Amino acid sequence: MATKESLHRLVDELPESLLEEAEQYLQALRDDPMLNTLLSAPWDDEPTTPEEDEGARLAREEIRRGEFLTSEQAKRELLG
Repeated sequence: MATKESLHRLVDELPESLLEEAEQYLQALRDDPMLNTLLSAPWDDEPTTPEEDEGARLAREEIRRGEFLTSEQAKRELLG
């Protein structure tokens, strides 16, 4: 199990070029209830269909191209 000491050590060892990204990730872990729900959900070990696998592959491609909404953007769109 990670301790704050081990996390501090990891942060200290990160190159300067990754500090902003690490900060954003840690803030999201702290502040984003949807992310926390997703990360704490049990692993889905059910087999997938070829159609589901293809849908996941296409979604990963969209993410790589930057075609996604942040949780804040989605909330704004859904709640108007």
